[in-house]
Amino acid sequence: MKKLLAGLMVFSIMSLNTIPALAAVDFADVNEGYWARKEIESVVENNIMTVDSQNRFSPDKAMTRVDFVNALLKLLSNDNLNVNISNQFKDVSQSNPNYENILRSQQLGLVYGYPDKTFQPNKVMLRSEAQSVISHITKEKVTDTSSLSQFKDSASIPSWAKHVYAKTISYGVYVNYPDSRELRPNNNLTRAEAAVLLAKLSEKLSLVKSEYVGPGAVIAVEHLPKVNRKVTNDVVNITKTQNIITKDNVIVVAFDEKFKQKLHQAGDAVYFVTPENIATVEGTVLIPANSKFSGKVLNIQDPKWFNKNGRVYVQLEKVTFPSGQEYSFNAKPFYKEYALKEGPWMTAGKVALWTVGLGAVGTGAGVGFAFIPNPAEIGTGIAIGTPIGAGVGFVLGLVTPGLKYNAKKGEEINVILLDDAGMGKVQQSL
Repeated sequence: MKKLLAGLMVFSIMSLNTIPALAAVDFADVNEGYWARKEIESVVENNIMTVDSQNRFSPDKAMTRVDFVNALLKLLSNDNLNVNISNQFKDVSQSNPNYENILRSQQLGLVYGYPDKTFQPNKVMLRSEAQSVISHITKEKVTDTSSLSQFKDSASIPSWAKHVYAKTISYGVYVNYPDSRELRPNNNLTRAEAAVLLAKLSEKLSLVKSEYVGPGAVIAVEHLPKVNRKVTNDVVNITKTQNIITKDNVIVVAFDEKFKQKLHQAGDAVYFVTPENIATVEGTVLIPANSKFSGKVLNIQDPKWFNKNGRVYVQLEKVTFPSGQEYSFNAKPFYKEYALKEGPWMTAGKVALWTVGLGAVGTGAGVGFAFIPNPAEIGTGIAIGTPIGAGVGFVLGLVTPGLKYNAKKGEEINVILLDDAGMGKVQQSL
């Protein structure tokens, strides 16, 4: 009963801890049925756009040039970019709270200023202007403007924006609300419409030219093959500079040398290797073959009576690529309590050896005791001695101490990441 109550308490605590992570943003002015609710949630949860102190998003408010710049810099992970240009704008002073972001935008070439050396940060953006920025920063693509004929208001698209719209529509990064057959290019861009554009673009960062993407921006999401059905995560985030294997992914490694529990103690170094490339399902090599994992023995528990096998607790701390590159890699064996121990088949084998061994002893004893008084009773002695010896052996096999943990060189184990692991780019194909 105590175990049941304890389990229920743990479950309740875990449930309470997960509620904030699972709960949707509680907007004061964006109801569940709002047409852009999903995209607004996405940009707010990812800190691309924000709500005010009253949790208002103001979805119908017009989006200013500086607001669009601020959001775009966050989306591209360039909101901390070092500014190395001087201010050329006569309407932007250093006291402006958005001063550095405006210069970052100019330095990157996101949203340019005007020929009269003004930036006009508070000027409202048009929908066509936002599309122009997106077209500008995405990879080049030959498009046919005839695709615009599907929209009823295609004639209202300015001539300079026709190829802009053809390109962004082909990429699926555009807004056609409230009428799906209208683009309304000359309307002001609302915050809700900006959220839709930015949410769509964030899902397609691989389309953005590399010079506009910061080193921390996730340009693609790939997946590791799951080694078994108990694995709960397979996500790998791909950035410009590294591949991030996220927490709770599980990979397979192999002992670099023979391991015997009786020869080790806490604090000893332990090494593993990966004989083959560890790669995503999509084909990106994350950890090349023959990489070496360094770790240490955290603790060792000797076998206990009643067939309780010994346990070895290890932790992986670093991986070294064949090229010599080293990366932190915090992982432990993916088994109950993170422990390495002999499996049930080895335990069954030990019990069987005891059973067979003492069964043989019992047979010998039965033969001896029967033969001495009466050689004709050997069969009876065997019939009595064998089961008694086997029974004693079986019992002793169950109550004697369990097995120490041993592993052969090359023996594989599963390990689970306890933290995200950022790996450098591997210049190697599968």
